[in-house]
Amino acid sequence: MSEITASLVKELRERTGAGIMDCKKALVETNGDIEAAIENMRKNGQAKAAKKAGRVAAEGVVLARITDDKTQGFVVELNCETDFVAKDQSFNEFAKKVADYVLANKVVDVEALKAHFEEERAHLVAKIGENISIRRLAHLEGTFIGGYTHGSKISVLVAVNANNEDVAKKLGMHVASSRPEYTKEEDIPADVLAKELEVQRGIANEDPAFAKKPENIQEQMINGRMAKFKASIALVSQPFVMDPAETVSQFLAKEGVAVERFIRVEVGEGIERKEENFADEVAKIGSSFSK
Repeated sequence: MSEITASLVKELRERTGAGIMDCKKALVETNGDIEAAIENMRKNGQAKAAKKAGRVAAEGVVLARITDDKTQGFVVELNCETDFVAKDQSFNEFAKKVADYVLANKVVDVEALKAHFEEERAHLVAKIGENISIRRLAHLEGTFIGGYTHGSKISVLVAVNANNEDVAKKLGMHVASSRPEYTKEEDIPADVLAKELEVQRGIANEDPAFAKKPENIQEQMINGRMAKFKASIALVSQPFVMDPAETVSQFLAKEGVAVERFIRVEVGEGIERKEENFADEVAKIGSSFSK
């Protein structure tokens, strides 16, 4: 029998997307003939993962887990191609298994997490027939962690300075809805403010009425716009979603609680979804029949 080397297994895995043990077994069965191994794996469905890997997976679920002492929280995002599969029992059982593993082992490295579940992921791809990925892992530490999950699409974890689950949940609901980017205005990076200032000056310069105003008034107007911008992206400065008459900061003051930090994860955010042109698809199908 030909020697089944690690490099041969690696090549087969890269070409098929199947798990390491499946690749080794296939090579043993074909006496090291990689082409025969690929053909056998195609027949039994193990090579499906490679074909699916290039397809956009922008649907899926996000799951949150919090330690028993409420000082650490984790959010993991798993993606698939369609909302139909996002509701599939096998996919969701896999997602829960991944999230439970993250909590049990306090995992903070997403690449290590992917490596641990790679073989199981590849098997699931072959079974379901869609690209599946463990995309993101977020971790939060604080005095007390609570939060809110909206269905299976948005998960928010919030760290507050007191054991107050109700306040943490209400803040989580606010963050899910209002999408703040920073906890406080002083947390906004200087480059973000500089870019926005440039934008606001550009908008102002396009307004003929603005140019007629005295320079000090122009600066006041620009500063006012910048203040609104900072308030719009900082959690504590936003109007509280449950009572827009007050800010989040005012709500927290009444409760005697301070927010430390937060994380918000939404399924598919930042993924460029492929737009399909129906007419082009029909034409493509028609041309395949005419050949």
